[in-house]
Amino acid sequence: MPDIKHNIASLKQEIETLATALGRRDPITLLAVTKTHPVELIEAALAAGIEHIAENKVQEAMRKLPMIGTSYKGFHFIGHLQTNKINQLLALKPYLIHSIDSVYVAEKLHLALGRTNRTQDVLIQVNTTREEQKSGVTFENARDSIWQIAAFSTLRIKGLMTIGKLHPNPEISRPYFKMLKELFDEFQNEEIPGMEMQHLSMGMSHDWNIAIEEGSNMVRIGSAIFGERYYGDDI
Repeated sequence: MPDIKHNIASLKQEIETLATALGRRDPITLLAVTKTHPVELIEAALAAGIEHIAENKVQEAMRKLPMIGTSYKGFHFIGHLQTNKINQLLALKPYLIHSIDSVYVAEKLHLALGRTNRTQDVLIQVNTTREEQKSGVTFENARDSIWQIAAFSTLRIKGLMTIGKLHPNPEISRPYFKMLKELFDEFQNEEIPGMEMQHLSMGMSHDWNIAIEEGSNMVRIGSAIFGERYYGDDI
């Protein structure tokens, strides 16, 4: 079993040290990505001070979340949202949905929320790396898409998300993180109803430090906390 308490303490210290070196005073959220990991490890992470957890599959979240006995601040959904899973996801009351990757998905979510008179905080996923296997609005279309999504009254845009390159050299992702930070700053200066740019979700276990250097205030960490993904039956 990985030393989760040690891993979390080390990550928090490294993040604090880096933020201090950068002269940053804004809070940086450490989001524990719990996909494929059993509930016992999630409980250990929560006991060690994690407040936000994330899953990328609705069905897995539906099985695991009801089994978690320790309180936490928020459940985040970070995977591609299939429209036929929207109602199931909303039943889990997500704190934040990171992966609104098209106007079409946003509209379907808006309609589902409207039927129950609810609102939902979301991030817009931008495919900065232009990789076909990744979801997200294109960087070129991001501005138009954000304006259109902001018009849906049930959705509150709280920021942007991207996934860097899965490459041994994390520096490869720096220009993509820089691109998204510039877009984030641009929209922070816009007064658009339904939008308040608060969260810039960039960086995972292999490149979180580069992401923070480029302005991320929310990092999504899985293997650096839990070790390699678990693919057993007990999830």
